[in-house]
Amino acid sequence: MNATIQDALNDQIQAEFASAYLYLAMSAHFEEQGLGGFAHWMRQQWEEETAHAMKFYDFLLQRDGTVELQALDKPEVRFDSPLEAFEQALAHEQYITRRIHELYDLAMEEQEYTLRPLLHWFIEEQNEEEESVRDIVDSLRLIGNDTSNLFMLDRELAQRTPEPDEPAG
Repeated sequence: MNATIQDALNDQIQAEFASAYLYLAMSAHFEEQGLGGFAHWMRQQWEEETAHAMKFYDFLLQRDGTVELQALDKPEVRFDSPLEAFEQALAHEQYITRRIHELYDLAMEEQEYTLRPLLHWFIEEQNEEEESVRDIVDSLRLIGNDTSNLFMLDRELAQRTPEPDEPAG
């Protein structure tokens, strides 16, 4: 594996773990606010992002690459409402989507064809991630300041179950 691809994959591992760390911090915030369903949803997201990092980690090792774990910054968790939190989550997912697209472009440029199936999986996954968060943003916008409906959405989000691990290739 060439050094350019290896470095980019290590950067993506860091980005995925940073995403996980962000969602775990958001989960803790929601727990502190008494919104257990929102906290549960974010904790499930933490687990997914950790699994995503491990997909890149495993790919690097399978291709005889070197994994170089990078430091994680303290996540910035500042929001005044669940809507603001999920708007931040949506913006973050869009950022990760751009990173995956750039990684795909790099893989094509560097002729790293074995990476394509994994990246195709991630492209589809990011579509699902953005749609899921966007649906919650839309619901929160409809709810507005209605605490009864916020309570109902909190209960709905508490029902989220882990996604089955899908093969990368």
